[in-house]
Amino acid sequence: MLEQEIFRVDDPGRIRDLARAHPWATLISHTPDRGLVVSHLPVLVDDSRQDTTLLGHLARTDAGKHELGSHEVVVVIQGPHGYISPSWYEETPHVPTWNFTVLHVHGRPEVLDPADTYDVLSATVDHFEDGLPEPWRLARVERYAHRIAAAVTGFRLPATKVTAKAKLSQDEREEIVLRLAGALESGRPYAVPELARAMRDIRRKP
Repeated sequence: MLEQEIFRVDDPGRIRDLARAHPWATLISHTPDRGLVVSHLPVLVDDSRQDTTLLGHLARTDAGKHELGSHEVVVVIQGPHGYISPSWYEETPHVPTWNFTVLHVHGRPEVLDPADTYDVLSATVDHFEDGLPEPWRLARVERYAHRIAAAVTGFRLPATKVTAKAKLSQDEREEIVLRLAGALESGRPYAVPELARAMRDIRRKP
């Protein structure tokens, strides 16, 4: 990923917030026999640690394909993103571009035992259910959940390298940024209100 100082995100709090808000991730490994292996999965931020550490789980078969725990992997987390039309600037010259936020977390996964894997599964359910009026809990089907958890591999990923980027028109004047954000909120094609909020928010942060 192209790294540019103006778009770099290195504040640990903002990095963890991005991971919390966008838990659907891509896990990429390179293995001697299969080459590149890619899976998609939900991940959580391990709040028991101060550094950037992720928790996740895969079907045991997928974990085997990744040879999970035997080498370094990268987890890609994609935040809000969207197309920016040159016509939205209302001035020239501009060309089409794509605004986005993204996080790459590198590290060697620590494979968890069955008890800790079950805890990750339960915490994952809680993370998504907590926003509902009547949250459902894994304990409601505990015997069944423990049985199917045997086919799952949980892991902890302490980051050895974190690269985060927020390309949100920081190189444009404020009036232009507000114009672009307004277009993203207008309901026209390519509207992404969450991206508009991120563009406004980053102007307010030091």
